[in-house]
Amino acid sequence: MKTNTFKSIFSFAFFVFLIACSTKKDTFMARNSHALSTKYNILYNGQIGLDKGVEAINATSKDNYWKRLPIERMQLVENVSAEGKPKNKDFEVAETKATKAIQKHSMNIGGREKNTQIDEAYLLLGKSRYYDQRFIPALDAFNYILYKYPNSSNIYTAKIWREKTNMRLGNDALVVKNIEKLLKDKALKKQPLADANALLSEAFLNLEEKDSAITKLKVAENTTKIHEEKARYRFILGQLYQELGKKDSALYYYNEVIAMNRKSKREYIIQSQARKIKLFDYQKDDAAALITTYNKLLADRENRPFLDVINYNMGLFYDNKKEDSLATKYYNASLKTVSKDPYLIASNYRNLGDINFKKTQYQTAAKYYDSTLVKLDPKTREAIHIQKKRKDLEEVIHFETIAKTNDSILHVVAMSDGDRVAYFEKYIEQLKKADEAKRILEEKQLKIAENIERNAAANATDPSTADDIPGARTRKSLLAPPSIATGNDNGSVFYFYNPNTVAFGKVEFKKKFGDRALADNWLLSTKKTNSIVDDTNDNTSADSLAKVPVINPKYMADYYTKQVPTNPVKIDSLSKERNLAYYQLGVIYKERFKEYGLASNKLEQLLKNNPEEKLVLPAKYNLYKIYQITNATKAEEMKNSISKDYPNSRYAQIINNVGSTEELEKGSPESLYKSCYRMFESEQFAAVIKRCDVMIKQFSGDEIVSKFEFLKANATGKLKGLVAYKGAIQYVADNYPNTEEGKKAQEVLTTQIPFLEQMTFTTTDSKSWKMMFKVPVLDDKKTASIEQKIMKFMDNENIQKLSYSCDAYTDNEKIITINGFKSEANSMDVANQFAENPKYKIDQKGIVISNENYKVIQIKKNLEEYITLKTK
Repeated sequence: MKTNTFKSIFSFAFFVFLIACSTKKDTFMARNSHALSTKYNILYNGQIGLDKGVEAINATSKDNYWKRLPIERMQLVENVSAEGKPKNKDFEVAETKATKAIQKHSMNIGGREKNTQIDEAYLLLGKSRYYDQRFIPALDAFNYILYKYPNSSNIYTAKIWREKTNMRLGNDALVVKNIEKLLKDKALKKQPLADANALLSEAFLNLEEKDSAITKLKVAENTTKIHEEKARYRFILGQLYQELGKKDSALYYYNEVIAMNRKSKREYIIQSQARKIKLFDYQKDDAAALITTYNKLLADRENRPFLDVINYNMGLFYDNKKEDSLATKYYNASLKTVSKDPYLIASNYRNLGDINFKKTQYQTAAKYYDSTLVKLDPKTREAIHIQKKRKDLEEVIHFETIAKTNDSILHVVAMSDGDRVAYFEKYIEQLKKADEAKRILEEKQLKIAENIERNAAANATDPSTADDIPGARTRKSLLAPPSIATGNDNGSVFYFYNPNTVAFGKVEFKKKFGDRALADNWLLSTKKTNSIVDDTNDNTSADSLAKVPVINPKYMADYYTKQVPTNPVKIDSLSKERNLAYYQLGVIYKERFKEYGLASNKLEQLLKNNPEEKLVLPAKYNLYKIYQITNATKAEEMKNSISKDYPNSRYAQIINNVGSTEELEKGSPESLYKSCYRMFESEQFAAVIKRCDVMIKQFSGDEIVSKFEFLKANATGKLKGLVAYKGAIQYVADNYPNTEEGKKAQEVLTTQIPFLEQMTFTTTDSKSWKMMFKVPVLDDKKTASIEQKIMKFMDNENIQKLSYSCDAYTDNEKIITINGFKSEANSMDVANQFAENPKYKIDQKGIVISNENYKVIQIKKNLEEYITLKTK
């Protein structure tokens, strides 16, 4: 009986349990059972997955403090997966749990949801999709809550998240409309109110309405209960006020971030301090207080992860104060830290490059700019600008080297013989001191190496020492360096990676061979360069070496005085080269770098050097343009000097506004070059050469001269042939190596010229032939007669499509050609017509030539060679 009762009770309990688990029965037990299971099991685990995913996003999303921060930390990434497929495992877990809750525990009875946790499941589903950057499915989830659960406690949260999703989809105007309506209609709790205003602020920023964005972000900052959000909003407010030029308001919010201390993330505090540097007024603000603050930041152990930022901003502070040595110190300190910010590293290198550029240390500046470009995105405007500056710096380095070298040589040339000897003797004394210091350093290194070897040898021969040291190795050979094992040892390293082994090797080599010159057959040579004598040498040779001192020629003044040029032609050449370098530097500093101080110094020095006449006027004109910016009094003086000394020059007309603006523009170098180029296109090659010669002389020293030279070289090639073309192009490459034209000329020399030189006459059959007549360039009457007879022949007896043209050949001759023959025989028949038919007879016989050979004679100007070849 007991057994039957137990079975009945169990069956009844199981039946009740099934009824309670049913999603089709609207009972108290069913509703609460499914709600509890959904909340504390499925959604709990889903929320854990979502939180882990958000933490991962926050850890990987690095804020770019060089730009205005986005209000929401999560940033879009480009490698978004296909729609509907999660790409983050944590968000996939959250979505899976939310979907499971909806599918297994939803109690949609009579058109209404009886499970109070299903709206939470849809909210979790939308959030997981949102953070996974699948915004369309996320929008569906949030819209479902608004449609199916209008009385949900999460309705406002769902509306805010829906608008966040709309904003990610680019619907900022819709976000503004919906959130403003939400704020007007309902009184939200503090955190949803903060979230709504922050979202509205970001939408306004996307619409470039900064004032409205600031207003809403202030509300969010005052309302939010989350310290991290409060600090972020304050920092962004500081950035916005800084962009609007409201310094006091920006400083207020940066100070508010700093005042939060440990309630704020440390990076916000450090970046706020950095922003204050950019707002610092170097005329009014307290520099001592700022330095004290930054010294405290550097001393604080908590700030070690931010030493790169702190040191950079200290460098920036001293850089703005024109204290280059301190700025360099802090920039280098920033570079020594392990920074994860590539733009910060690039900024350090860029600023160090600028400092060295201002000091005219161009080689060093160029290296810093190279390092800058490594860290910058090559597609950015700044990278393109620095790349151009680096390219221009090549020219500066080139011309500065010429100027300094030639200045030094000419300075020595100008000395008397006695002063010259004294000058070199002073240099020799400095050289001896430097060599002596180097010798002492090498001796110290040798002694250290010998001590290391001696100690190592002692340890190797003392068994007790080796036994006392755990893991000690006994060297099998006294000649082996301390760190090199003589047996098979997997722990050994490459010989030259260890400075001790290298030093030991040097000692052993010197003991055995002495100093040897770095030359072939050094082992066979018995000559030594120092007093160390090999044991194999006898005493006599050692004594003789000791008695005959070897004097380094670099320690004798005569060695240098013999190298000083004495030839007047050579000296004059050095002077001209130096003066041209000064002019080019002045123009580059003025036009490309806007460094007017450096530019005026170079041009003023040029005028003091008594330069050739062609550089005087351009130098004065460029100084006049610089003085208009830097010194009005000097500009007026230079204007008067140009007007007085060169009243009829083009520069005088420009500065005195003589003639109309249109006339002055017509006389500009660019317009004159275009005019020359049009003449080149119309094959007026002789006129182009003459015109370019005039322009080169008129604009001597200007950048456009290289263009005229290159155009002249091409016209020369067209008129005088390959040999003349090669010489003209070589001249451009040699004299303008750093210009675009000079580089093109060098490319022509290395690629095109060798190919053209290999071109020869061909005897192979051709499918295209010409017939031609030579006529003098100036004989227009004969040219017209031949052209009339050709036209008459073509009108009356043109069996095939023929055409004729008048091509330039040399400066004295041109060629009238009939084009379009398909074979040599056909062209020979027509040539006979012009030689024998009275209606078309031409005094000279037509020359028949294939198209391929015609190219050769135009390139090499060797028509006579072709005629001789055909007559054989």
